[in-house]
Amino acid sequence: MRFDRKQLLLYGVTDRSWLNGQTLYEQVRQALEGGVSFLQLREKNLSEQAFLEEAKEIQKLCREYKVPFIINDNVDLALEIDADGVHVGQDDMEAGEVRKRLGEDKIIGVSAHSVEEALRAEKCGATYLGSGAVFGSGTKKDVGTLDHEVLKEICAAVQIPVVAIGGISRDNILQLKGTGIDGVAVISAIFAQKDIRAAAQELRKLSEEVCR
Repeated sequence: MRFDRKQLLLYGVTDRSWLNGQTLYEQVRQALEGGVSFLQLREKNLSEQAFLEEAKEIQKLCREYKVPFIINDNVDLALEIDADGVHVGQDDMEAGEVRKRLGEDKIIGVSAHSVEEALRAEKCGATYLGSGAVFGSGTKKDVGTLDHEVLKEICAAVQIPVVAIGGISRDNILQLKGTGIDGVAVISAIFAQKDIRAAAQELRKLSEEVCR
């Protein structure tokens, strides 16, 4: 799949904390129908086999909607199913190493919390950066918040696209206007909502406004 930075506009990150009787597959379909333009499958507690089966199913769904599908952290799994790429944190495999294993055409996202980390990731072959937490995040309790001025500096320092992540909701997303980001990555603002499709639709419009 050819990568275009516009695909990062509304970046959904899965979380099975809010399934409420639905399957993750059903929730992802609703999110894609609502306008999620990029999807990261994030699983911390599934067995390798269950993760593999789920990844294949959701990958099929993303292909149907022509949305890039990447795996959080698990480079081996991404290779096995030929996912569009992976996202790695600062404590995971280094971007240059991931690039060597996945090849030139795959998407590699790297978490960056400072200009220094951002420049290093770009130099090592990252396709895009995820920076945050831009607001207090319920999902990652051990992460401090990233000053919006630093976010702006990160966006200005690199040529590759930057996605803001962490605690973003319909109520605060417009505060990110003018930072230079290419999109927002959201978890609970979509997957914890009663109407996932409608939540995604609204966030897509708001993200377009922020990223103009």
